[in-house]
Amino acid sequence: MTDRMRRRELLSLVGLTAARKGISAVTSPLQSLGDWLRADAASRKRGLESCLERIHQMDPSIHAWVQVGPQPSIAAGRLSGIPFGVKDIIEAKNLVTEYGSPIYKGRQSTGDAAIVQKIRRLGAIVMGKTQTASFAFRTPAPTRNPRNLEHTPGGSSSGSAAAVAAGMVPIALGTQTLGSVLRPASFCGVTGFKPSFGWCSTDGVLPFAKSLDTLGLFTHTPEDMLDLWECLGNARGGDEDFAIGAPETSPAVEPEMAKAFRSAISLLRGGGISLETVRITAMLDKLKGEASLVMYYEGARFHKQRFEEYGDRLKDLADLVREGAQISDQRYREALSFIAQSKREISALFKTTPVILTPAATGPAPLGLASTGDSQMNSPWTALGTPAISIPMPVSGGLPLGLQLAAEQGQEARVLHTAKRVAAILGTA
Repeated sequence: MTDRMRRRELLSLVGLTAARKGISAVTSPLQSLGDWLRADAASRKRGLESCLERIHQMDPSIHAWVQVGPQPSIAAGRLSGIPFGVKDIIEAKNLVTEYGSPIYKGRQSTGDAAIVQKIRRLGAIVMGKTQTASFAFRTPAPTRNPRNLEHTPGGSSSGSAAAVAAGMVPIALGTQTLGSVLRPASFCGVTGFKPSFGWCSTDGVLPFAKSLDTLGLFTHTPEDMLDLWECLGNARGGDEDFAIGAPETSPAVEPEMAKAFRSAISLLRGGGISLETVRITAMLDKLKGEASLVMYYEGARFHKQRFEEYGDRLKDLADLVREGAQISDQRYREALSFIAQSKREISALFKTTPVILTPAATGPAPLGLASTGDSQMNSPWTALGTPAISIPMPVSGGLPLGLQLAAEQGQEARVLHTAKRVAAILGTA
């Protein structure tokens, strides 16, 4: 490599180097979604150009994108000219939707998924399709974590989390069946939000497990997420003062996460937050297994025809179908029954502690790209169908760590306002 080539590569990775040192990866003149919403048309156009340039410079190293599409003229609307990324199991007209699988390489979408159509109607621009784990399951995408390229960004919404973390787009869409939005948000140091189950139609989204699949959103900060939620036509609500719950025993997490979680709790108490102990550890632990069982049972039956067509060319799906087929209808019904019972219990608990805090992942992003990490901190809340958000916690060097907040089903505004308040106290807003 010549000196000139080395200099060019170094310049293109300036943002990544800064990110490794804990400096914000965002260098666009419009950094927050609020900046975009307040900007005039000319400024939004410059912001869009800045995002495209950032993709050009950084994506050869991060691999967040499957395809960046041609950018249409800016249309009117609340999100006019604001670019967003779309996970590659979500249909977007005139772009590829390959499901993260070489078998579907080049497959073109003929229409928009309901969520893409909804956001386009607000004037937002589909920047392109973001990388996903194959069929949103196990086989990792080629995406690297913008905070440290040697680590996974998480999955399965790998590209969406990385694209927002690297400042390539202010908004991206993901999906979650166990932990595919909240975990990547924690690993990449951004805000990931899984609203209540069924909050938006999943028409045009590749299914996996019908009882669990939920659309999710990525932004930089909780305040950005609150702005986006309102732009999507939802009530913004108000900031309320109430007790927040935390588990009675420390979750089984890695030392870095345990230390950061304890520190966050201490900071919140010092900042005037009323924190109560809630006895949910045993229920959450059992929900992890029941959620996984439901996913395998439903996923195996949905992908059975695909497995019969392609067989072991789809190794992970082959394993899924074989394992899931062994789960009896009776055992599946028992899992659903326990989840239903747990929903009643958590609903009663939310009446006294309307928001509950837990770690958003077991630890920082694992080294390497062979695994996208462990979803056990997120899957109980997916099974319960509640809104949950991951926001960054303070870290002294090293990789990001996320704090997870959950509220009762339908209480999106409550969890968003609380996340904004918590971030302000933690100094991560």
